[in-house]
Amino acid sequence: MSNIVTALFLGAGYNAALVGIGASLLGFAAGAAGTFLFLRKRALVSDAVAHATLPGVGLAFMLMVFLGGDGRNLVGLLAGSMLTAWIGLLLVEWMARRTRLAEDAAIGAVLSVFFGAGIVLLTIIQNMSQGRQAGLESFLLGSTAGMLFQDAVVIAIGGTLAVLATYVLRRPMTMVAFDAEYAAASGMNVRRIDLTMMGLVMAVTVIGLKLVGLILIVAMLIIPAVTARFWTERSDRVIWSAGIIGAVSGYVGAAISASVPAMPTGPIIVLVCAGLFLFSLFFAPSRGVAAAIIRHYRFQKRVHWRQGLLSVSRGEPIHDPMTLRVLRKEGLLRADGVATEAGRARAAKIARDERRWDIAREVHQDAGLTGRYDGLTPIEDVFTQDEIDEFDRIIGGPVSVQGQGAA
Repeated sequence: MSNIVTALFLGAGYNAALVGIGASLLGFAAGAAGTFLFLRKRALVSDAVAHATLPGVGLAFMLMVFLGGDGRNLVGLLAGSMLTAWIGLLLVEWMARRTRLAEDAAIGAVLSVFFGAGIVLLTIIQNMSQGRQAGLESFLLGSTAGMLFQDAVVIAIGGTLAVLATYVLRRPMTMVAFDAEYAAASGMNVRRIDLTMMGLVMAVTVIGLKLVGLILIVAMLIIPAVTARFWTERSDRVIWSAGIIGAVSGYVGAAISASVPAMPTGPIIVLVCAGLFLFSLFFAPSRGVAAAIIRHYRFQKRVHWRQGLLSVSRGEPIHDPMTLRVLRKEGLLRADGVATEAGRARAAKIARDERRWDIAREVHQDAGLTGRYDGLTPIEDVFTQDEIDEFDRIIGGPVSVQGQGAA
């Protein structure tokens, strides 16, 4: 535990600090940029883009070796991966738009073909004299052991540019993500915005290859956005919340990896991100599972409360154990099932409100008002006191309770 705390405060060594800062910057960029694909319901596009980077890595290495340079130069490798990722992205977009193939079929085709081509190229490189120590397989799952300062600078600059582009283009991309037809009617070039959106994802994917690899970068693009959606209903907050969740996942994951011997950084970052997702799934205040269970319980309680009081007002016996428990807990029924004075008063109010709603349907032909009656909404929440007094005048005297109710 002390090792993790030390790593969190950048005390685990130069390389660990470098990886932690780089991972947090990458996580923020991935979370913010990936939000638009999630909102656009095109999350699988990021998978196709990620797998399309692999042949670019192999081709860039072979080209740099052929030209007499260092085939492991990160900038060159990322440039090659960006080129093939962009080609793969355009192919997905072209097939979905110009052929009868659905987008998921186009994604599957591009993903498998490009990934297969990349594996073939890596096999060829392994048979080259310069390729045996290239370490290009680290681009599959990520590798931070040999991260240099210039590698961190590349990630920092690329991540910063991606975040700035996300901030500048957030409004048109949000409009396209939620309602592409309205955006087109407003004069926006939806196809260009879609390509820009996917281009940002491609850029984050490319700069994240060194840290988490092409297979796991998809998780960093999608899971933070899904997690953030549990906590807010506003799109702008989802974007930046996803960025913060991605940054925290990257930083904490890198710290855990640095504190435990031989622990891979990329998978740990993804697992931390998944842990935040699971926590949000169960404990988010409005959209979490626990909140849904509590809402359902409260709704059931209100239904039993109302139905029990209606039974009291009509002099009907109450047999349901939960109804009896709810009314007794609120002091509306005695232990022997007889209504208390407070229970009779509440029952009379419930019965009178039923009559008021009947009159409201006759007086108001507006379904927007009377349609709000669900048996649980207080009539005072719909009509003014003057209107309620008018209903009472039409009804006449107060509604009496026919009996005290019996268990």
